Amino acid sequence: MGKKSKKERRAKGAEKTAAKMEKKVSKRARKEEEDLEALIAEFQTLDAKKTQVLETSCPPPSPRLNASLSAHPEKDELILFGGEYFNGQKTFLYNELFIYNLRKNSWAKIDIPNPPPRRCAHQAVVVSQGGGQLWVFGGEFASPDGEQFYHYKDLWVLHLASKTWEQVKASGGPSGRSGHRMVVCKRQLVVFGGFHESARDYIYYNDAYTFNLDTFAWVKLAPSGMAPSPRSGCQLATTPDGNVLIYGGYSKQRIKKDVDKGTLHTDMFLLKAEGSDKWMWTRLTPSGVKPPPRSGFSVALGPNNRSLLFGGVHDEEEEEHLEGDFFNDMYFYDLAKNRWFPGQLKGRKSEKKKKRRGQGTEPSPAALPEGSDETPPGPMEIVKEVVAEDGTVMTIKETISCPTAERQSSESEGEDGDATGDEASGPQVEPCPRSNAMLAVKHGVLYVYGGMFEVGDRQFTLNDLYALDLHKMDEWKVLVEMDPKTQEWLEESESDEGEDAEGAEGGEEEEDDSSEEEEGSDKEDEEEEEHPALQHDEKYEDYLSRTEQYWVRLARRHLGPDAKEKKAVKVGHAMAKTFYEGSA
Repeated sequence: MGKKSKKERRAKGAEKTAAKMEKKVSKRARKEEEDLEALIAEFQTLDAKKTQVLETSCPPPSPRLNASLSAHPEKDELILFGGEYFNGQKTFLYNELFIYNLRKNSWAKIDIPNPPPRRCAHQAVVVSQGGGQLWVFGGEFASPDGEQFYHYKDLWVLHLASKTWEQVKASGGPSGRSGHRMVVCKRQLVVFGGFHESARDYIYYNDAYTFNLDTFAWVKLAPSGMAPSPRSGCQLATTPDGNVLIYGGYSKQRIKKDVDKGTLHTDMFLLKAEGSDKWMWTRLTPSGVKPPPRSGFSVALGPNNRSLLFGGVHDEEEEEHLEGDFFNDMYFYDLAKNRWFPGQLKGRKSEKKKKRRGQGTEPSPAALPEGSDETPPGPMEIVKEVVAEDGTVMTIKETISCPTAERQSSESEGEDGDATGDEASGPQVEPCPRSNAMLAVKHGVLYVYGGMFEVGDRQFTLNDLYALDLHKMDEWKVLVEMDPKTQEWLEESESDEGEDAEGAEGGEEEEDDSSEEEEGSDKEDEEEEEHPALQHDEKYEDYLSRTEQYWVRLARRHLGPDAKEKKAVKVGHAMAKTFYEGSA
């Protein structure tokens, strides 16, 4: 054997270090996840009581981020699944399924027996076979205090024609993770990256897996070439010739005790299929105008083999203060030409005609001679104020590109039909800057739903819905406006001892009850038949004292015979608290 090069030895060392870190993280995280497993199992027990599919018209879903929004492959519908919401004190997780009818501009909630457990930061893709399928992999479940995490490694398929969920059990798949990315490539699902986090440790991944949709088998890929560094939240897209593109993402590493350093990745790679089971990593150097560095951006595949990137945030760390610049801009990447360009609105057709009469075209910055002192005017900033129900004033800044920049895009891209064009007549209606929004494209129309932005220490989670015709690129249409009444924010307060145990289930059941209030108390009645019912005006302490043995026994059954008594008591109390709050 020949002597290994320095680069090969370094790569091998990095692999060993990553393997040790993964083992260390897995050992610590396992202890934390055991506390949540019983609670997740209890939720699944409650979900299993649903015996029939129930479809009900409903208002727009509550604010959320890190859900999945997918275009139905055969109908004019969008499918929203899962997500999370943080109100300043607690995090709520969802496994709700909503359908948005594009023609009627209406929402419906679909209750289907035995759905996947509550989760966020998962991945979902659709395929056309069998009347349409939605495949869901991974994601995370978190305690409301944000101190404990459970990372899923399960694979589910929603059969859209029959409205049935099915868990697909196949060995050899990726480890539990969230923040990964998944696409359909030919007859395979391709999964890349992500991260796994416990209370004290974390690890980011750069591994790649395929799942064959015909044989239902996982394969861990071993591509040749230099792989991207580990990351989550990257852009993943399938190219016309069956390869997979990776761009950007985020990762962090510990530089010393309790000090982490985040990295915004801006590199691009191609995972190239060289045969039935051979793959190769290649680094790409795209041309054009690239997006500024950011994390939390959202992606979708648009018309004409163009992947699009929307929004995101660039965090500036100043001592102990974190300030984020949020975006609402859009960039296109031409998968065939390996080129980036910004997406600019053209404005309505009647306005463009008025603008063209008697107006010459100003030279673009690229057309100016070298050394010219002329510079294009900068972007214009529009400031809006929205008053939340509690009186908080949200100041939303939107950046409107200057006319010259838009004319430049029109000249450089318009000749071959790119999604840019002439300037609009004035400030356009646009989604406010945000990160972690949900995107979907159907019939060449981009839909942007939800996401979040921050004002100081306060987080605003959205449930608005916008649409943009990617062929016309004329104007954003507001389908659902942001409702200030949905903007709840609770300041941090001294929490009672034991609230951590309330954890993963407490807030979620409250959220479910409030969102399903119109459906009556059928679910509560079912729960009371299964679990000890509350007595009139009974306090939680009295209820727990009366029913403690039942709940500890139930927790022990979920945890297994090897569980310690102390843990069974802790989990049993948490279950009792969940049921009490959901029934009080």
